[in-house]
Amino acid sequence: MAGPGLVAMLADTDAGSLVTAAQSGAQWGYRLLWLQLVLVPVLYIVQELTVRLGAVTGESHAGLIRRHFGTFWAWVSVSTLVVACIGALLTEMGGLAGVGAMLGLPSWASMAIVVVALTAMAVTGSYRSVERIALGAGAFEVVFLGVAVWAHPDLGEMGRQAVSIPLTDPKYMLLVSANIGAVIMPWMVFYQQSSVVEKSLKASDIATERVDTAIGAVVTQLVMAAVVVACAAALQHRGGTGSLDTVQQIADALTPVLGTAAGRVAFGVGISGAALVAAIVVTLTAARTLGELLGFGHALDQPMGEAPWFYVAYAAVLVAGAAFIVVGVDIVSLAVGVQVLNALLLPIVLGFLYLLARRLPEPFRLSGVYNVVVAAVIAVTVALGLYAGVAGLWR
Repeated sequence: MAGPGLVAMLADTDAGSLVTAAQSGAQWGYRLLWLQLVLVPVLYIVQELTVRLGAVTGESHAGLIRRHFGTFWAWVSVSTLVVACIGALLTEMGGLAGVGAMLGLPSWASMAIVVVALTAMAVTGSYRSVERIALGAGAFEVVFLGVAVWAHPDLGEMGRQAVSIPLTDPKYMLLVSANIGAVIMPWMVFYQQSSVVEKSLKASDIATERVDTAIGAVVTQLVMAAVVVACAAALQHRGGTGSLDTVQQIADALTPVLGTAAGRVAFGVGISGAALVAAIVVTLTAARTLGELLGFGHALDQPMGEAPWFYVAYAAVLVAGAAFIVVGVDIVSLAVGVQVLNALLLPIVLGFLYLLARRLPEPFRLSGVYNVVVAAVIAVTVALGLYAGVAGLWR
C-alpha cells in the first residue's frame, strides 16, 4: 500500500526542485540529465534507512538522536531541519503564488487560499486522510512526463551532451550542488521516519515500505529528468539555451511545443501538485519535530483539544511562509539557493542517519558489504554536494 515512502518522494519533487530542474535544462541542455538518474539509488538508500529506524525503534529521527547523542545534538540536527523547512516552504508558496499569478490572482489571495485550505485539512483530518490528499496532489506531477515527450527532444543531441560535461565550470557545478540538494533533503529524512512511526508500522512492514520507497525514488527522478528534458528541448527549439527567471517564464518556455494554453495548464497543474504535497510534508515535519522536542502533542490523529500547540505551530509555519511571499521574493533564485543550502547541510543530516542505522539491533543494523556500500554512497554524495556548492559559490 502506498504510504510514507511515496508521499515523501512526491514531496521531494517540490516546487523548488522543479524550478532547479527547469534551470538545469534551460542553462545546460541535457548535460545535467545524468545526475537525475545517478541520484535514484542514492535517494533510495538514504530513505530506506529511515524506514528501518522508524519501524524497528518506533521513534522519530529527532527522538533517536536525542537518546543516542544527547539533547544538544538533537537541537543541532533540528536546527538544520528548521532552516531547510523554512527555505522549502518559501519555494512551495512561491510556486503556488506564481501559478496564481498566471490565473490573474494577486499573491495575497493565493496565499490566503492555501493557508486556509491546508490548515482546515490538518485540523479536520486524520493521518490517513492527509496522506491520501498528499498522494492525490502529488500525482499531478506525472504531467511532466507527458510534457517531456510532447517537447520532442533531439535524442542525438541528448547523447552528445551526455558525454560533454563541463565539470570545471563554476556555474555548472552550482547547479550540480543544487540538484543534489533538491533530491536529498533534510526534511524528507525526518518526515518519512516520523510517518512510519505515526502509521504504527512495524519491522514486518519493512519489505512493503522498501517497495513503496523504491517506486517513489524512480518516479520522483523521472519527473525531475522530464522537466530537464522538456525545458532543454523547448529552448533548443527557440535556438539555444538561456535562463528562466520566473515561474511565468518557465511556463512560457513550454508554449512553443505545447501551445500557450496547454503549456501554462501543464506547468500550472504539475507545479501546483508538487508544491501542495511538499507544503503539507514540510509543515507537518516542522510542527511534529518541534512538538516532540518541546514536549507537546504532535500527531495528526490527536484532536485539537489534545494537541493545540501542534496545530498552532502548523498554522504559524504556513502563515509565516505566506507572509514572505506576499512581500515579494525571487522564487527562481530562492529555489536554487535553497537546494544548494540543502547540499551543504548533508554532512549533518546523513552523518546522523548513518550512525543511527549502525546502532540498530540485528538483523536490521547496517553491517557487512551493504554497510560499506552505504558509507561509500553517503561519503561520495556529501563530498560532491559540498565540492560543487563551494565551487559554484566561490566564483
